[in-house]
Amino acid sequence: MNSIHARLLVAATLVLAGFLLAAGVALEQGFRAGLEDALKDKLQSVIYGLLAAADVDEKGRMVLPDTLAEPRFASPDSGLYAWVLTEQGKLFWRSPSSLGKALPDTVVMAPGEVSFSRSGDLFVFTQGIGWEDDKGNTRRYTYQVAEDGAAFEEQMRVFRVSLWSWLVGMALVLLLIQGLILRWGLRPLRAVERDLEDIREGLRSRLEGRYPRELQGLVSSLNSLMEHSLAVQERYRTSLDDLAHSLKTPMAYLKTVIQDPAVSCEQLRGIADEQLQRLDHIVQHQLRRAAVSARSTLVAPVAVAPVIDRLLTTLEKIYAEKHMQVERQLAPGATFRGDESDFMEMLGNLMENAFKYGSSQVRVTVEDRDGLRLTIEDDGPGIAPEIWPQVLRRGRRADEANTGQGIGLTVSREIIRLYGGALEAGRSALGGLKLTVVFVQG
Repeated sequence: MNSIHARLLVAATLVLAGFLLAAGVALEQGFRAGLEDALKDKLQSVIYGLLAAADVDEKGRMVLPDTLAEPRFASPDSGLYAWVLTEQGKLFWRSPSSLGKALPDTVVMAPGEVSFSRSGDLFVFTQGIGWEDDKGNTRRYTYQVAEDGAAFEEQMRVFRVSLWSWLVGMALVLLLIQGLILRWGLRPLRAVERDLEDIREGLRSRLEGRYPRELQGLVSSLNSLMEHSLAVQERYRTSLDDLAHSLKTPMAYLKTVIQDPAVSCEQLRGIADEQLQRLDHIVQHQLRRAAVSARSTLVAPVAVAPVIDRLLTTLEKIYAEKHMQVERQLAPGATFRGDESDFMEMLGNLMENAFKYGSSQVRVTVEDRDGLRLTIEDDGPGIAPEIWPQVLRRGRRADEANTGQGIGLTVSREIIRLYGGALEAGRSALGGLKLTVVFVQG
């Protein structure tokens, strides 16, 4: 069952059916208990009527008249029956209606005791009484009144039919309402589906609209993924354009040198080696850019502190002769939401510059407040603010004396921009350059 609507409808139907079934059983049992209580009170009032009709003979003993006010006692098999037993359990009196009826199983009861039970098809109420004769002697009798349960069961049947008819009708109405509510509640998902179809057909580039709060995270992630995909496509096109443009000059130069008869073989080998190295660096740089742009931002978060510790350990070994003093101020719970390789390459380039140009001190600070903030400082010569934009251009460096292609900062900046961050430069309190990377991560 791949439909969310069907799953919710089936689950809600089962819950509703279970609830209505339990409610129906409870109502039926409650109605039965109410009927039994009413029948018990009715039979007890019949006994009171028999006691009121009782008289005494010339010896002061209790006698019951042959004709009673309740007409059903006079008709055989009328459904209402009465018996009176002595304290020895012998039959003392019976109503005319009970002729041919077997005496229900009973126990002689003391005065004031009552019992209500069902014996076969009869509901039986039994009560013990004490009768005082003229001599002051108390004689004990057990009054027993029974009524046929057919009328009781008929009432139960009528109530049961009515109850379950109403419950089934209510269930159907509630299921219809429930289906409409589910359809209304899932409408935003169908809206997202239609919007995604529009994106697939090129009618729009992102999800825009008023979506419920529960879908905001999904919509935001999908937009982020689509923006990343567009950025990947754009970067692929840019990388190919840059690659073609970058290869044009050294290849044209090689072609010119090869066609120049004044260039000796030794000179040609030197020029070719130099230009091939340049071509290799250009290709490697563009491949690194393409690899960065092909990674997705929708990955598990990366713990920042362990990555920085590993990089610092490596750099301290590489620049061991400088005896750099490294200060760490790392927020223990800080994480980077992105690819770990991208994060290591970006940080590695920035931290290597600090080790390369710093004199004796490097400080790395990580803060995790309203996003991720990384600060890398050194005590080197720093970079003048006016040339900072030039440093970020591909192949340009503040220090042209050292070897290198000058692409480290550019690659780092591209990675930072790819993940929605910002790279800032300033003067460090240590005296050198202060690089700050800020990621606003939700």
